[in-house]
Formats: sequence, structure tokens, C-alpha cells
Amino acid sequence: MRFSSRVSVTEPNRIAKARTPDVVDASDSNPTHHGLAPRRYAADPRGARAAREQLAAFIGARDGRTVDPDRLYLVSSTSQAYAWLTKLLCDPGDTLLVPRPGYPLVDSLAALETVGTQSYRLEWAGSWLVDALSLTPSPSARGVVLINPNNPTGSYLSGGELDFFASLGLPLIADEVFFEFPLDDAVERHRIAGEDRVLTFALDGMSKNLAAPYAKLGWIEVSGPGDQVEEALKRLDIIADAYLPVGDLILDHLPAMLEAIPSQQARVRERVRGNLEALKALASGVVTVYPPEGGWNVLLRFPDVIDEEDLVVRLIQEERVTVQPGFFFDMRVPGFVSLSLLLEPDAFANAARRILQVIEEVSL
Repeated sequence: MRFSSRVSVTEPNRIAKARTPDVVDASDSNPTHHGLAPRRYAADPRGARAAREQLAAFIGARDGRTVDPDRLYLVSSTSQAYAWLTKLLCDPGDTLLVPRPGYPLVDSLAALETVGTQSYRLEWAGSWLVDALSLTPSPSARGVVLINPNNPTGSYLSGGELDFFASLGLPLIADEVFFEFPLDDAVERHRIAGEDRVLTFALDGMSKNLAAPYAKLGWIEVSGPGDQVEEALKRLDIIADAYLPVGDLILDHLPAMLEAIPSQQARVRERVRGNLEALKALASGVVTVYPPEGGWNVLLRFPDVIDEEDLVVRLIQEERVTVQPGFFFDMRVPGFVSLSLLLEPDAFANAARRILQVIEEVSL
């Protein structure tokens, strides 16, 4: 297993080895240790132990498995988790394997770490499937990004697809923030969190679980072969200790946030499922709804003679409605737009009618 050379794990120096618990630290600059703050704070690179225990209990109950709190890292967002893991796995000039179609933020975050991306394709064949033939990892590949379910396709990874990615032997960065928002109960779903065949970093967070972007608290769960996990934890501790992003004032709210997740997820699922069914009922003619398996978005397909950018500009100028064109997500072929399923039902139905009407008009 190869880790980035950015992070160096060294033996404690002589001073660190000489310290004992009864030594008075005359260099201690933590004001909470000296009666200058209402509560005591002790830095933990993985996040406060009590909070990690609460989170581990929640994940374990949700997934029906035992979760070790010492394999959890608390972060302010999944974006920060991507940045940390890129630092952990990649030197400048290395690459991460990323899905196409895919959300462009992953590429932006990699670029900020001076890391490149190599694409693997999802292809439509009545459902979105990973094209294994499109993926021959380059020598510079250091990890695979898996979005489960994918954004914008809304497709979950099948068990066979997960087997394929595990067989590559590369670390997996598994973004599962939309996992608990299935749109079709008959669809096969496999969580990647807890995968033990290959070094795996599963990302999740409150922002999506609570449909509350202001709830800036996420987490990384590390799993895989024991020796690789232990080495990854040592190195990830060094990165996390440099940032210490989540404070106790945020973690004070963790029990309430965890308690609110089931009801809030149910509320969001009801909304997105209802809007998806409304869209299916409205769509006809030249427009096809590519039904997502999960998540908050849906793709519309229309004749590729219609220019996506021209269409979106016309929608803005004439209908005061906007959507995201397919080229934002690097669709292989033109003729797609992506809609959010989160809008209030009346607003969604009204916008969908106008979008569909304009597409029909420009296709004539």
C-alpha cells in the first residue's frame, strides 16, 4: 500500500519520550486548561471521543453492524474529507479515478490539491451501469472515487460493480451522502461503508442526512485490511491534527441532529418521490425521463439536435426557469438537463411543465 509522501510518520523525539503524566507543562497555551474558559478542551485529531461513540452507535444501528469509533474522523464537510484523503493518498501529479457522468466538484477539489483525475464511464442501458472496459488505471492512479448513488445519474453501485472496484486493489473513497434517499424500493443497494477487502474511506454527513446545508458536520469511516487501516490512521491523524475542524460547540448538537435524521429523511423522500412521479406523468413526446434510483435529482433526455446551452438560456430568458445542462456533468452525448426534485410540489410541477413545453417547441 502506497501513501502520499506529503505525510511523514516519525518516531517520537527524546523530549516526547521523556514526558510523563505528572510533568507540569509550562508551555501549555490552551486557555481552557488554566481557568480562562467555561469548559475544558482537549484536542483530538479524530474529533471528540464521546461524539464519535455516539456516531458509531447510530451508524451501527442503522447498518446492523459494529462500528469502531476509533475508525471515525469528524470533519466540517465531505469536501474537507475529500481534501484530506487526497493529501493522504496522492502526491502532486498523481491521479484519482472518478465517474463520468459525475459531479464536477470532485475534479475541482482534486485540482486544488494539484492532483489529476482519470475517468471511468457509466453507460445507460435501461439503467446506468459501470463500463468496466473504460477503466484501465494509469500508473499514477492512487484511489477510486465511488459516488453511491451517483450524481447526476442517481444510480447505486451493484454488488458486482463493487466487487470489480475492490479487485483493482486501489483505495476506495466512497461518497454515500445520498444513500438513504432511494427512489425505487426494488433497486439493489449496497453500502460501501465498512468494506473490508480493500482500504476504504466512506464519507457521509449531516448536510444531506438532515437536508440542511448549514449543518456542517461530516465524517470519514475507515475500513479494510487491518495493517493498511492502522497505517492509514497514523497518517490521517497527522493531517487531521493540523486542521482540528470540528469544535465542541457544534458537537453539543450531535445528539439532537442524530435524533432528527429519520424524520427528516422521511420528509425529503416523500418530496422527491412525489415530484418524480409528477414529472413522469407530465413527460411525453420527445422527452424521456431517465429514472434515478436514488438521490435528489433527475435527468431529462431529449433529441441531441437541441443545443443544451441554447435551451437553458431560452428557459431563463423566456420562462424565468433554469436547469443544469448535461455538459456540466460530462455526459458522453448531448441532449440532457438535470432537475432538482426538492422543489415544493406546485413549484416543481409548474417549472416542469414550462421546461417540457419549451423542449417540445424547439424540437419542431
